[in-house]
Amino acid sequence: MVKKILHTGYNRIKIEPAGVFLCNFVLMLFIYYLCRIFFFLANNSYFPDMTFGHFVTLLKGAFQFDISALAYTNSLYLFMQIIPFRFRYYKVYQNVAKWIFVVINSIAVIANCIDIVYFRFTNRRTTNTVFSEFQNETNITQIFIHGIFEYWYVSLFAVVLVFAIYKLYRFPKIVERQKFSLKSRIAFYLVHTLLMCAFIYVTVIGMRGGAGVATRPITLSNANKYAVKGDETAIVLNTPFCIIRTIDKKVFVNPQYFDNEDEMTAIYSPLHYPHPKEEFKPLNVVIIILESFGKEYSGFFNKHLDNGTYKGYTPFLDSLCAEGLTFTYSYSNGRKSIDAMPSILSSIPMFIEPFILTPYSTNDISGIAHILKTKGYYSAFFHGAPNGSMGFQAYANSAGFDEYFGLDEYGNRDLDGMWAVWDEEFLQFYANKMDEFKQPFVTSVFTASSHHPFRIPQRYEGRFPEGTQPIHKCVGYSDYALRLFFTKMSQYEWYGNTLFVITADHINQTSHDEYHTDINSYAVPILFYHPTGNDLKGLDTMPVQQIDIMPSILGYLNYDKPYFAYGQDIFNVDRHDKFVVNYNNRLYQFMQNDYFLQFDSYETKSVFNYKSDVFLKNNLLGTIPEQHSMETKLKAIIQQYIVRMVENRLLELRTKS
Repeated sequence: MVKKILHTGYNRIKIEPAGVFLCNFVLMLFIYYLCRIFFFLANNSYFPDMTFGHFVTLLKGAFQFDISALAYTNSLYLFMQIIPFRFRYYKVYQNVAKWIFVVINSIAVIANCIDIVYFRFTNRRTTNTVFSEFQNETNITQIFIHGIFEYWYVSLFAVVLVFAIYKLYRFPKIVERQKFSLKSRIAFYLVHTLLMCAFIYVTVIGMRGGAGVATRPITLSNANKYAVKGDETAIVLNTPFCIIRTIDKKVFVNPQYFDNEDEMTAIYSPLHYPHPKEEFKPLNVVIIILESFGKEYSGFFNKHLDNGTYKGYTPFLDSLCAEGLTFTYSYSNGRKSIDAMPSILSSIPMFIEPFILTPYSTNDISGIAHILKTKGYYSAFFHGAPNGSMGFQAYANSAGFDEYFGLDEYGNRDLDGMWAVWDEEFLQFYANKMDEFKQPFVTSVFTASSHHPFRIPQRYEGRFPEGTQPIHKCVGYSDYALRLFFTKMSQYEWYGNTLFVITADHINQTSHDEYHTDINSYAVPILFYHPTGNDLKGLDTMPVQQIDIMPSILGYLNYDKPYFAYGQDIFNVDRHDKFVVNYNNRLYQFMQNDYFLQFDSYETKSVFNYKSDVFLKNNLLGTIPEQHSMETKLKAIIQQYIVRMVENRLLELRTKS
């Protein structure tokens, strides 16, 4: 009956919208892959180390990016094909649908073909920034026409593909048919409405790149999951996707605070040239990123809260803070989980947009794993969510980690039913894996259980304090999992030869006004702990941030080679030069010594003494002599960040002299 309905129309119409759409969609998917293969063949000299097996891996990875791009570009055509209808001029309607399909997809294919050539000048896929980049050029048409003839083989290839789209396009079948009964009409509209809903749902999934709760819409940076080198992301990606996913993304524009780069570099430079006085210490390094562990949850840092009765929800972390080196003023460089990995592991802060979501996420970058590899370190990153979650795997790969351990490696068990593996089980897995690694190693784990919807294992219901926020019991559970993790590790011989760094990605739910301020909304713990060392002790009042973690680890190990980092080595910096910087709702925030400054890219808006004025009530704008020097240094940091990001100069070997 359904088959009869689907092949029956009203007033002389017989349609097959679903099948026709899928055929045309598959046609475009095939054409996108032809573009990608031609792209590689035309630019194979840029990929000298490419093997057949790795190329196949890149092609596999490209599938979800092509699906996403085609879902975006063909959404109107899809709607025209699946909307329930019954009218006389159906044939005209389908001709219009064909031309919409052909024109839009031809533009997309031409964009892909243009990048076959343009890649040689940019080493990346074109993004939406290309429109602003050339908006003031008066000869762009001439350049384009010249390129058509100069690269005739690409032009010919594009013409062939456009012709194929036109020629191979499939129409729904149309036959003469009499009116059918009311019952058939009702069934017709019911089936087509359900079909429309199903296709819309699948299309949205295709746009996002996945259907899971943990899945964020894929971005350019997800291509790093498959690429070994930054340039290879151009094979995985396609140009329509890159343009679409960067529409309305804030573009980095050189603020031109400084005309002379030497002048800017004299004020601030992300290039580090260490000169350690002692030999390199090949300690193992373990970096623990605790999901949503805002500083407010710790009793160690907040003994003054609630009239001195506050105990917090992290008794084990508090005990480690009492034994290691931690800081009164410590902050994140972002407010999202996707900001944390670049900040902590590569010393790249979040300015304007999360680095992972910007067009520059495919830049060549370094990181703690990449840098310590020069000293013979093995590296691995762990996260208990599905492997593609949050773009963590892609970033870990681009940052130089040798291996990634996620849900795929752990196995589909011990799940919290919503997000990831429970912290207790996954941290035990993490400890056991590290015992298998060759030393020295550098590893990092990103926990997951202290996350919405704030669940804990049923066996622990009632064990941890409920607190005043839903997250509090989850923090208590994750802290307990951390205790068991350290208990497990302490049994291994490498434990005493390991430097531990513990921090959080960002804050979460807060209960005290002190943590609602522009500065404390970034307050997270940062702890350095060496079980057998005596030099990492105490509570320091130096302001520190996530981007300081990588250079500080290198400083503590006496690393002796140049490296790139936007942060500072806290063990080898003049305390008066120590700063903290982050970006908060279109304002750059800068801390140095006793003062906290907010800058809107053009002028300073406020200055506070954050130590004496905890709630930031007394604006000292224009009244302190330090304001000018702080603003000047902040401008140098901003310009160094933007210029190097745009010019792909995030590696010391690519910097200008």
